[in-house]
Amino acid sequence: MKEIEKSKIHILIEIIEYVPNSVVSKTIIRKTTGNICVVAIDTGEALAEKISPFDTFIQIIEGMAVVVIDDQPNLLHTGEGIIIPAHTSNIVKANGRFKMISTVIKSGYEGNTI
Repeated sequence: MKEIEKSKIHILIEIIEYVPNSVVSKTIIRKTTGNICVVAIDTGEALAEKISPFDTFIQIIEGMAVVVIDDQPNLLHTGEGIIIPAHTSNIVKANGRFKMISTVIKSGYEGNTI
């Protein structure tokens, strides 16, 4: 995945567009220690339920979304964010279309074994 251009100002809600019946993602930056993506999710769509070995910070930049962490729903509006703890079941759903920033921090490489 190609990152967005460095040393340039970006308006995050404008670098990604909604696609009907789809989830669209654009990488802002990807490193071995984590990554940041901007995601546009159309009405009725969702990210697949998953369990990540890393903490993930979700921030809504347009619209609103439901972030379910270990079966507990959290309604987030524009400007709000939540940390999804490592090793927890989670799903991000759209009741209406929305855009978000997803930041994954891989500190400690929790999933690695010696």
